[in-house]
Amino acid sequence: MFAALAAFAMPYTVSGAAAEFVRTGDQGAKFCFRFCPICGSNVFHTEVGNDNYVMVAVGAFADPSFPAPQDSVYECRRHPWVQLPAGITRYDKDPM
Repeated sequence: MFAALAAFAMPYTVSGAAAEFVRTGDQGAKFCFRFCPICGSNVFHTEVGNDNYVMVAVGAFADPSFPAPQDSVYECRRHPWVQLPAGITRYDKDPM
């Protein structure tokens, strides 16, 4: 799976309707993914029980000047055709 995400710390506000799906991550934490209830596009997710931050899909922003990523997590799963900027911090798996 490939995702480009932007993390935002508290305080943040979420509004509007969303469909939800909870999945368990590699290290046992549960994450609640929110999708557009009309088209099914992934919009954002949070860790269950940890509201300190929200991860928003970069594709949800209508901004072609959105900043490039600063790090890459799960390099072990990255498709070889995905090209990322030079000099970013890379993690083979989740460092947390």
